Amino acid sequence: QVQLVESGGGLVQSGGSLRLSCVASGMLVNLNTMDWYRQAPGKQREFIASITSPGNTNYADSVKGRFTISRDTAKKTVYLEMNSLKPEATAVYYCRSLRYGRQHWGQGTQVTVSS
Repeated sequence: QVQLVESGGGLVQSGGSLRLSCVASGMLVNLNTMDWYRQAPGKQREFIASITSPGNTNYADSVKGRFTISRDTAKKTVYLEMNSLKPEATAVYYCRSLRYGRQHWGQGTQVTVSS
């Protein structure tokens, strides 16, 4: 059974950094496309970053140059390094796996950026 567990969220000041982790069980992160999404209060969930099975990465324009997605296959973990955080980044951050059209989501981790 696939399970994704996010951690690393918290409260940070504007301009600060956080690193989120997504630990997977029941699957291999290098055989899936792994994504990070976020959902702010009253807004739709939006795509942030992805890393494909071959290791190609893609980012939303709003985070390019500031966020980095990576993975550690041995640890079954996907990371999202977030730098130069802005208050508008305040949201619940979710990890998603996708393979052959089948997706799984984690429970999310809260990130709050104070101004």
